[in-house]
Amino acid sequence: MRELIDKPVWNGADERAMDAAVRYAVSMQEMAGLDVVTDGEWRRRSYIGVIAELAHGFTLEVNIADNRPWTVVTGKLAPKPPGFIAGEAKFLKSVASVATKITLPAPALLGERLWHPVRSRKAYPTRDDFVRDCVAPLRAEIELIRRIGIDIVQIDDPHLCLFVDPEVRRGYDDPDRAADFAVDMVNALVAGFDGIKFAVHLCRRAGARVRGEKHHAGAYGPILPQLNRLNVQHLTMEFTAAGADDLESIGRLRPDFELGLGVVDVTPGETQRPEQIVARVERALQQVEARRITLNPDCGFAPGSAAEVDIDEVYLKLRAEAEAARILRARYG
Repeated sequence: MRELIDKPVWNGADERAMDAAVRYAVSMQEMAGLDVVTDGEWRRRSYIGVIAELAHGFTLEVNIADNRPWTVVTGKLAPKPPGFIAGEAKFLKSVASVATKITLPAPALLGERLWHPVRSRKAYPTRDDFVRDCVAPLRAEIELIRRIGIDIVQIDDPHLCLFVDPEVRRGYDDPDRAADFAVDMVNALVAGFDGIKFAVHLCRRAGARVRGEKHHAGAYGPILPQLNRLNVQHLTMEFTAAGADDLESIGRLRPDFELGLGVVDVTPGETQRPEQIVARVERALQQVEARRITLNPDCGFAPGSAAEVDIDEVYLKLRAEAEAARILRARYG
């Protein structure tokens, strides 16, 4: 194991290579026709472990369950100088010609993945105490991101969405209390900011299909009370898998939510045609006004550093998404 210490993640040559890679990723999205682009999180070694760039208190180990690198909290969090994620945002803003989005991990998700009952107990006897301490360093990044002029901050919280699965719910003494706590922490994260749109990304690990892992089942109904308490403007929701295309529950979401429907399947090798995407959206139009809907992939194309992703396939799927949006706008205004 090794302590995560405060040092640059990249040297100069690495930084120039990453700049070029992000420029390429942004250009690919713009050429495909997207209205909002991200940097693809390409500078991050882990979309969850990025918290270790914002605070001291973490150790990089190997998880004996799967032999993957694992960031685990072993000490009380102490803030590092803010700006790691804001640096990503600044570069993205400088190279993008359309609207921009930056992503952050949800506090409760960090608790589920980075807290361990043995390794973490000296610093944090309970998972919830660790989760609460994750809020402040993430808020410091949001303030800097807001000043940079990023349009959307997306909070990734697949943990919250797992409470749709009856099997997952049985693993908690009080699953509703756990889901409520996840929402409370998101609300604490976004409280008081203006001039920026907040989104929450929900999926039951659609991206796990890239890694061949289990896909969690269940419609959105069990977490509707929690979703309707989120103090954000936008929900990005998986919509391609069985159970995720849950029209009845989607129709019961708060009417002021903008819904980013995950209508593009990220499964490798799964071709997506504009007509397929249009058909998925038109199902949702049975319950949701067209003005509230935006289109998204149902998860990340590479949810993990070990994922092998065909960039040409990604481009074709994004182009199909943009073409579907053009068709839908022509039909529905």
